[in-house]
Amino acid sequence: MKPSLMSAASSRLAVRAALLALAALAPLAAHAHRQWLLPSATVLSGSDPWVTVDAAVSNDLFYFEHVPMRLDNLQVTAPDGSAVKAENAATGKYRSTFDLHLTQPGTYRVAVVNNGLFASYKVDGQPKRWRGTAETFAGAIPANAQDLQVTQAEGRIESFVTAGKPSDKGLRTVGRGLELAPITHPNDLVAGDTASFRLLLDGKPASNLKVAVVPGGIRYRDQLQEFSATTDAEGKFSVKWPAPGMYWMEAEVKDDKTTFKQARSRRAVYAVTLEVLPQ
Repeated sequence: MKPSLMSAASSRLAVRAALLALAALAPLAAHAHRQWLLPSATVLSGSDPWVTVDAAVSNDLFYFEHVPMRLDNLQVTAPDGSAVKAENAATGKYRSTFDLHLTQPGTYRVAVVNNGLFASYKVDGQPKRWRGTAETFAGAIPANAQDLQVTQAEGRIESFVTAGKPSDKGLRTVGRGLELAPITHPNDLVAGDTASFRLLLDGKPASNLKVAVVPGGIRYRDQLQEFSATTDAEGKFSVKWPAPGMYWMEAEVKDDKTTFKQARSRRAVYAVTLEVLPQ
């Protein structure tokens, strides 16, 4: 390698090392693991459209570097409100993936919906932790467990895909957990425009809730570029899109409205991947 090329390579490595050192000192919240679905396209046309969706949990958006998202609780809703089965589903080391055949015109809701339990307790003075489902809870926690604390965790991770003209029927909420009730259609987002949404908690407005918005491509910049909005008394909030691209939007709430009697608290999380198109 020529000296000038060696010097340039060494310089790039030094910059990379410096950025990694700075990242290690950044606040933990800026590097929390994010769960996301990423469609290969969000708006499609043609007579026989297909879309491939990646599903992962990672620090960077949308880069595969941590663990795959499990597809056990995948739910796809067609434009007419019916359930759709994913095809060619597979889970690898860093991501899961599946295909959707968009046989109906309109908007599909693609979601992974989880409802589980987290427990902490002690046995003979030793701290223990467990996570699982309500069905496996009784057999998993020992009878001599002490200081048992159980949290119910509800999560909805989703995205939207439209074949042809956008529609609304498939966007209906179910009335449990934290959900997005779009006002602006989620596949009609344009850079420079302001979009409006509503968040619901158990079917009611989720008021005074912070919504974090992060553009993709974190790996290739040294600033997170996160911005946020806050829901009003009706659960409504607005987002002005600064540039085209893929965005990740997330909110969470903690309360005591559990459906599992041993759980004393609940953590409900909602995250969605949205594509913003250029003007």
